[in-house]
Amino acid sequence: MELTILKKAKILILGFGQEGKDVFLFLRQLWPDKVLAIADKLNFNELDKRSQKLLKKDKKLKLHLGSDYLKALKKYEIIIKSPGISHLIIKSFLTKKQKITSATDIFFENFKGTIIGVTGTKGKGTTSSMIYQILKTAHFNVQLAGNIGKPVLNLLLLKKPPAILVYELSSHQLFYLKKSPHIAVFLNLYPEHLDYYKNFQEYARTKAKIALYQTKDDYLIYNIKNKLIKDLVKKSKAKKIPIRGDGYELNQLAAQKVGEIFNVSKQKIKQAIKNFHRLPHRLELVGRFKGITFYNDALATIPEATIAALDFLGDRVETIILGGYDRGIDFKKLVQRILKSKIKNLILLPTTGEKIWQALIKEKPSIVRQKKFNCFLIPLDQKNKIMKQAVQLAYQYTKKGEICLLSPASASFGVFKNYQERGNLFKKYVKQLSL
Repeated sequence: MELTILKKAKILILGFGQEGKDVFLFLRQLWPDKVLAIADKLNFNELDKRSQKLLKKDKKLKLHLGSDYLKALKKYEIIIKSPGISHLIIKSFLTKKQKITSATDIFFENFKGTIIGVTGTKGKGTTSSMIYQILKTAHFNVQLAGNIGKPVLNLLLLKKPPAILVYELSSHQLFYLKKSPHIAVFLNLYPEHLDYYKNFQEYARTKAKIALYQTKDDYLIYNIKNKLIKDLVKKSKAKKIPIRGDGYELNQLAAQKVGEIFNVSKQKIKQAIKNFHRLPHRLELVGRFKGITFYNDALATIPEATIAALDFLGDRVETIILGGYDRGIDFKKLVQRILKSKIKNLILLPTTGEKIWQALIKEKPSIVRQKKFNCFLIPLDQKNKIMKQAVQLAYQYTKKGEICLLSPASASFGVFKNYQERGNLFKKYVKQLSL
């Protein structure tokens, strides 16, 4: 959405988390005297201190806080929605005349430089960071944005904004887009966020928006190995660059292709990839303690990510920590991969830990009789001690020279605030209990 439209409209910022705050600060810097409104499900006292300070300080604000916050939507012409709020829950509160937009949509409509957009169910953060590293190594004026980079809207206020932006794009950020990036990277597509969308088809269509509005002058790098993506991009007008791969290999290949579009030399691409360090919580090497090597893959929130981790690490994985919030995902392929592995110890967290164990028994009933695994089901009533207990069991049962992998194949909600807390607690107890 163009800034000229926003300037004249009655605006409500829906959701006052990180992105909501960024939108507010951006609009306030543009128009210091404009009346703005904010709606959030939290009451004022439940907001973090930074949010409270911002709201107290501003005299041109209308606040709609607490459980009835959605009732305020009908009073405003334009709603700038935060990604964490599902479009499904706001639908019944809207009128036909209202317009819904997002920080990503506003940025795409007003940024004058080149956007490289990266999406996929998994691997988009790593790939975006790797592309950024390649272009930075080649001395391009480039910035990284999205969940792993800086907030985007403040870039529009710079006197000298970056010429190129590498943008990690989630499905939530893509939902309201009406413009696609000049270079789109579409890595993979698996069932996820099924609690946020009507169904998997809606999720897939949303992901496909990364290429929907591209022209013949644009580029689309896509994973031809993923049949769903292959079908979704058939109608794209962009120059298509198919790639084939899985996991980290796919991330590298996609980043390399972007580098080639910008005529970066093979030597510089190779150098950038060699110097690249994995991001936190993405198959992150925690270290070797008491002879055991620990890997933190807390961002593995779907079975396919855990399968990729097992494929990468190989037969040295003796202990795996699995389980989390149940979003109705099928674990059949994961249990088949576990049965082919050399894993001996299953440490299963609530609530999908039990579901994964039952899926293993269903796939191969004899595993109980044969005692193929040491299986440890950690109950939800030990919520504050769940990760500590998991790491204690890992130390107790993993042999020296082998690997313990945290790769939950499930979302973190219900037990942990987010995947970062889950991974950080894992790293904390791995180090603490090694002493």
